[in-house]
Amino acid sequence: MSGPKAVLVTGGAGFIGSHTCVELLEHGYEVCIVDNYSNSSPAAPTRVEKVAGRPLLGVYEADVRDRQALSAILAENTIDAVIHFAGRKAVGESVWIPVDYYDTNVGGTTSLLRSMRENGVHHLVFSSSCSIYGEAARVPIDEQAPPRPTNPYARSKWMCEQIIADACRQHPELAAYSLRYFNPIGAHPGGLLGEDPRGVPQNVMPYLMQVAVGRLERLSIFGRDYATADGTAVRDYIHVMDVAQAHRIALERLDEVTGLDILNLGTGVGTSVLELVRTVSATCGKSLPYDIVERRQGDVAELVADPGAAARKWGWRTTRSLATMCRDAWRFQLLNPAGFDDDLPEPAAVPTARSFGTPDLTTRTPAN
Repeated sequence: MSGPKAVLVTGGAGFIGSHTCVELLEHGYEVCIVDNYSNSSPAAPTRVEKVAGRPLLGVYEADVRDRQALSAILAENTIDAVIHFAGRKAVGESVWIPVDYYDTNVGGTTSLLRSMRENGVHHLVFSSSCSIYGEAARVPIDEQAPPRPTNPYARSKWMCEQIIADACRQHPELAAYSLRYFNPIGAHPGGLLGEDPRGVPQNVMPYLMQVAVGRLERLSIFGRDYATADGTAVRDYIHVMDVAQAHRIALERLDEVTGLDILNLGTGVGTSVLELVRTVSATCGKSLPYDIVERRQGDVAELVADPGAAARKWGWRTTRSLATMCRDAWRFQLLNPAGFDDDLPEPAAVPTARSFGTPDLTTRTPAN
């Protein structure tokens, strides 16, 4: 996609969406946000503009399942491409309310595809998930691993990919990337943007951050009897700014794509939940309390990416260490102890890992 383009970002006020909007604005794109704020804050777009130093093309409160609203937004802003983040994303919650997950994730995607078709928009980057792989037979996991989703969230993402693939077959002008990223954490290094879910966090890093600032008492670690080094689940954590950069690169490379192309986004390094707790504790300078509880339905033992395909196709790899992810997440939480409900803070100077007491993990190598 040559030259500045207008991009619609669904779920653009959310954690990954807001950071991606900054990345796009800083690279000359015109950016329009659609979000229903079910798990995000209306304050996020204002912070996006402050961080990027540029205004957004538009900000709309709407649900992606509202096809009439989406079509009007696409038409009004002459959109060239869409990055689709909007959806529910918690494994545990999806087990309890599966129909809600299918309604939002699958229904939102079909609504978006129809609206794009009606308005002649033929470029799409879809926010997918490593959870599609489930209990993979081999780790690290490459894109050829067969899908084995173990929970409604993962199944909804896999269904969306199949729907997009079918749409591409029916309409050859449609080109799409599905980015299966592993576990995004961290925050923008300036401290104005980070992860601030509504209610009790459903993901481990924002939960740990709220324990660290006293909003929550202690973390529950789901299971310590997995076949891993310390018995806790192992995940491939990736900095949200690396994820944001990859979405921008995907937009730039869509002209090379025919149909749907699927890529993993990850570091290739696995970290157990207990290792993450220790690293976060070192970062914030205090031991964070936790309890070991029963396994959570739908979880798997190990999800670690083989990121080689993105490196071969794009020449792209992640650049930020686990220490940096924890440091940036902690800076956001320190500056925003009540999340986006706080007044807009001034950007913070970037401290070194040493000043935060964070162990240097930059020399860790990807698993073979």
